[in-house]
Parts: sequence; C-alpha cells; structure tokens
Amino acid sequence: MIETLVSAPDPADVLRVDLCAIIVAVTDGTPRILTIESAESDPIASRALRALPWGPLDPRTDRTLERTLRSWVARQSRLALGYVEQLYTFDEGRAGEGLRRISVAYLALMQEQTIPQAGAGWQDVYHFFPWEDWREGRPELIDRCLLPGLTHWLGALGDPLQAERERERVEIYFGLDGAPWVPERVLERYELLYQAALVPEAGAQADSVLGLSMAFNHRRVLATALARLRGKIKYRPVVFELLPPRFTLWQLQQVAEALTGMSLHKQNFRRLVEQGGLVASTGEFAYDTGGRPAQLFRFRRRVLRERPAPGVGLPGGFRDS
Repeated sequence: MIETLVSAPDPADVLRVDLCAIIVAVTDGTPRILTIESAESDPIASRALRALPWGPLDPRTDRTLERTLRSWVARQSRLALGYVEQLYTFDEGRAGEGLRRISVAYLALMQEQTIPQAGAGWQDVYHFFPWEDWREGRPELIDRCLLPGLTHWLGALGDPLQAERERERVEIYFGLDGAPWVPERVLERYELLYQAALVPEAGAQADSVLGLSMAFNHRRVLATALARLRGKIKYRPVVFELLPPRFTLWQLQQVAEALTGMSLHKQNFRRLVEQGGLVASTGEFAYDTGGRPAQLFRFRRRVLRERPAPGVGLPGGFRDS
C-alpha cells in the first residue's frame, strides 16, 4: 500500500489577517486620530487617501496580534503605544483566488504627540464624519446634502415595503419625526449612507462636504471606534486617558464634548462629575485660562473600587454661552 502525503496549505495563502490601530487624542477640544498615507488614491481629489496605521500579520513569524500591531505603528509613525484594547474583528470576505481577508482593529487613547515620521499625522475625526459633530447645533449639511440624497434613494426603491422599512431607519438614525439623535449610532448612520451609495467608498462621486474618504475599510473601522467610545464614556472613565494628570473641569468637559459631538450643560456636567466621585482637587490652580484662575483636579482612581460603572455623566442641553 502506498500512502500519499498531502501537505497542509500555507496559512498565508488562504487567510490574510490585517491589523489596524485607531489612536485617539483630544487636543484643544478637537478629537484627533493618527493617520498615515496609503498607496490608494482618491479619484476625485487626486491625492493619496489617509489610512489608519496598519499592517499584515505573518502567522509564520509574528508571535502575537498585539505585539505585531505595536511594531507596525512604531514603524509607520515612530509612536510607542501604551494601553490598547481590541475593538472588533471585521470579516472582509473573499479577496480572490480563495484568499479570505480578516481585519482586527485595536483602540488606543493618548495625549497627542509630535509625529516625526513623514506621511503620518493627526487628523480631526469630524473631517471624516462631519454630520456627527453637533456641538454647535444640528449640522446644516444633514438637511442640505444627506437627507435629499437619502430621500432620492428611498424613492428609487422598487418595493414599497422595503422603502418604508428603510425610511424608518433614516428617521431613527438621523433623529427625524420625533426620534432623538443618538450619538452612539455612528456606525449605523455610516452604513446607511454606504447602502444608499452616498459616500465615496460606495462609489459615490461625492466631494469633501460628505467627509474625507479613507483607504480600505478604514472609515467603517473609525465609525465603529467612535461609536464604541461614545457608548463607553458613560460607564468607563476613558476620558481621563486623554487628559494630563492635572486638569480643570473645563478641560474635562471639552474632552467629553469632543468625543460625543454634543455640547453639555456646564453646571449639570460638573455636578454629575463631582457627585460621582470621579475627581479630587489637587489644591492647585491654573492661571493661564484667560480669566479667573481655575482649580486643578486629578482622576480619583479609588472610584474604580467603589462603583461598577464609573463613567462620566452626560446631561442633556447645550452649554452655557
């Protein structure tokens, strides 16, 4: 009897795993992410598309996902990551010739640092999702651009029942007809715009008023990260990862507003933060405020032992003028 030995296929020939990092900072009240230049170009603007720091995993040599991610980030930006957490795994499906692609995204929070690497730099999150920034009220591009585009898409649907279901999604996701605007629905809104072919990633001939496009699936990854942060801020003290060790309550509020895209009532916000035991006074003051000296606080780490969900409260309403 003759046995035929069939060697197993090389994992790299049947499955490709890409790792990407969403590195978030808040600087002067602006939420920022680290991006790099990609090899993909924007056919409309004739420029290189921005991408998140990323790179492939080599299953033959790379020991762990996180270590490989840190290595790619260091090579592309010369930035050493601190704490990171896995965000989500995206199945990109078949990429031709039997190859399947998986993207594993990680989320990191830090204070902004100078990036010496050419091609890498910080970008305003809301340049990619301008309809998500409600700090100055409802963005006018929703009514000027997005809703007319969505209305046209609904009218082109041949099935009345499907059109009615999609119309309900539009109303719920964009806060229409009595539905509230829910900041955490970032991904649902982006995927609806993608389904309606209103964003460049879906083939739309759109300009930058609908947000800057990104290479690969990275705008979808970023939408997922922003949605996660907006939800997590309510039950985890993530905002303090974006602040210096000593900060004013105004700086804390600016970070919360930057992440949620909503302006918050000043007195209600401070009352919730102080009553929640999240901060403690340092006994020091900041004098570079342009006005009265502001008291400096620190994150009170003992709250992690005292409360199961020590997030920052988010009162409704616009901040005082």
